[in-house]
Amino acid sequence: MSIEDKIRNELDTIIVPGVERSLVKMNLLHSIGVNEGKGEISLLAAALIPEVQQEIKDKVIEVVSSLEGIKEISVSFTEAKPKDINKIGHVIAVMSGKGGVGKSLVASLTAIALRRQGFEVGVLDADITGPSIPRMFGLNTRCTGSDTGILPVSSKSGIEVMSINLLLPNEDDAVIWRGPLIGRTITQFWEDVLWGTLDYLVVDLPPGTADAPLTVMQTLPVSGVIIVFTPQELTAMVVRKAVNMAQQMDKPIIGVVENMSYLYVPEIKKKIEIFGKSRGEEMARTAKAPILGQLPIDPELAKLCDEGKIENYNSAVMTEFSESLAQSVRTLL
Repeated sequence: MSIEDKIRNELDTIIVPGVERSLVKMNLLHSIGVNEGKGEISLLAAALIPEVQQEIKDKVIEVVSSLEGIKEISVSFTEAKPKDINKIGHVIAVMSGKGGVGKSLVASLTAIALRRQGFEVGVLDADITGPSIPRMFGLNTRCTGSDTGILPVSSKSGIEVMSINLLLPNEDDAVIWRGPLIGRTITQFWEDVLWGTLDYLVVDLPPGTADAPLTVMQTLPVSGVIIVFTPQELTAMVVRKAVNMAQQMDKPIIGVVENMSYLYVPEIKKKIEIFGKSRGEEMARTAKAPILGQLPIDPELAKLCDEGKIENYNSAVMTEFSESLAQSVRTLL
């Protein structure tokens, strides 16, 4: 292994404060040079305030100086913008024409499933006026950053999250904005947040087919769409509008998820279709995509979401959903 590779390995152990991912995973390593025992490391300063830069610099000097063959080490920072640094493999949009069907839940479970498969994952909460992602993940810290960018907040399992609620003084504060401002905010979450290197960025869309979903579809390089719905005919009718929007904008639908599909009563070992007969097959045909999952009304899952512990959710349904998702995302590779 070359000395440059050894240095890179050491830098991959240094965690960026506030986001809890390494310099390498945040793609902040610009260059490494070694000449006659003198090492020169250039880092990118996007979203890092001077105090954090100094903290990182001291740590780099400490760990690299211990390597054999390094007699002297210098560390410098170069200004950069997050949008020029971020390397995101695929963007998955979770959408539905109808509100209250569980888009945020499915977006969260999608991110968790991908993370459990070993991928680097982020969640962009594009539901600016009704954000719920931070609460489900138990995140109550505010985002940090500098004039050059914003650092997302990491969940317990290492999923990066960006939401308007991570910027507000209080999570109960109302965001009373018109469409253009909401669209600009979503664009900022894409361009000004230091996501670093991610395999997947899951975008939780607000309901409808207007400003916010349109901004995501036109601004972000969406690789695929997951459609969420519930069994009622009224819901299915509205959700078909979202399907049509994705198809008209030439965004591939990688799967559909039926939420609140049924309630399982263990005492009588029976599934009760509270909201009517399943429309999974119908929606799959309409979307020309596979059924990724039919999620039940699960009191345990609801409890975990309320407690901010959704990452602890395990069930046979979650396992099936993860397996179906793994097969569908392979189509994006």
